[in-house]
Amino acid sequence: MIYHIRIFLIAAFITGSLTACVTTPSDFEEPSLSVKSFTQKTSDSITPRFEIVLHITNPNRDPLELEGISYTIHLEGNKVMSGVANDLPTIEPYGEADVKLEASADLFGGFQLLTGLMNEHKEHIDYEFNAKLDIGAFKPMIRVNKKGQL
Repeated sequence: MIYHIRIFLIAAFITGSLTACVTTPSDFEEPSLSVKSFTQKTSDSITPRFEIVLHITNPNRDPLELEGISYTIHLEGNKVMSGVANDLPTIEPYGEADVKLEASADLFGGFQLLTGLMNEHKEHIDYEFNAKLDIGAFKPMIRVNKKGQL
């Protein structure tokens, strides 16, 4: 009898664990993300600081509860900025919101970028913006990758 109860509890635990991992609905649509503004902030240190405002649109019927975000910005293949944030709003279903981030410049990456630009004359600069949005412990990370030219 105890053997059957143990089997039942183990099966219930496994079933519960598997269903908890699949909490994102199959019709979940990735939110859109765009850079709304990019400004330099005053800083007391040698490392420049920037404020980046992202505009996020939630095209889903469920609220988008952002737990955290991490991001990097590359110019010409050099990481020039990165940052994280955890004080983020909940974006209502079929809603949108602006998210303010603070980024610090990577001086080594900036130096490599300047060295490369001084050696070559370019009409455009390639950029890449990578972000990872955390929407909860049992939901998959949303990864955003934007590439283009300035």
